[in-house]
Amino acid sequence: MAKILIVEDDHAMAIALRDGFSYEGFQVDVAGDGEEGLRLARESDADLMILDVMLPKMTGLEVCRSLRGDGSGLPIIMLTARGQEIDKVLGLKLGADDYVTKPFSFMELRARVEAVLRRSAQTPKSRNGGTHFFGQLMVDLDHHIAEKDGVGLELTPREFRLLDHFIHHRGEVVTREQLLDDVWGYDTIPFTRTVDTHIAKLRKKIEDNPADPRLIVTVHRLGYKFVG
Repeated sequence: MAKILIVEDDHAMAIALRDGFSYEGFQVDVAGDGEEGLRLARESDADLMILDVMLPKMTGLEVCRSLRGDGSGLPIIMLTARGQEIDKVLGLKLGADDYVTKPFSFMELRARVEAVLRRSAQTPKSRNGGTHFFGQLMVDLDHHIAEKDGVGLELTPREFRLLDHFIHHRGEVVTREQLLDDVWGYDTIPFTRTVDTHIAKLRKKIEDNPADPRLIVTVHRLGYKFVG
């Protein structure tokens, strides 16, 4: 069974979640603040993190930013208080995989956990496979390696999934909703702006001139097209 890391400073909630997931057969670690949560996320072999936004020492958003900055692909479900709409947006922009608004039922959280774990367990190799060249850009989809002008690129797991998706749909117009469904795993989500944010970051790494992209081009009012 999967291992879950719960980072929650509300002791009663942390214990309730620990006991609930343990009863369901999960292995569970618990951290009471952001610094401890970040340390355990880096040192343990957790399969998923449940991360509260409001934490002492480091906020959940800071923890998420640090992990994604490390290149960690650890699935993250963020817990946000009702009305903290901006935290949901920021969490998704920083690379969180899902969020649950407090108060919530354990069954709802468990369903979200299982859905995110299913997505993360989907075949780790690309649907295309092989090595692809686009000018000075080289992408090895089997080994998750990308180079530009012979220099390795530090792509986050989500950036690599975006690139994989674009290569798989080369020459096709891909909508933001399709990207959210395939790369993020959401059927519907109001924050399509997060797609633009991630693509802007990806362009900075793979384009010669991100302000005038030649690989990932914007199709007005529709989405994007990979024309490499």
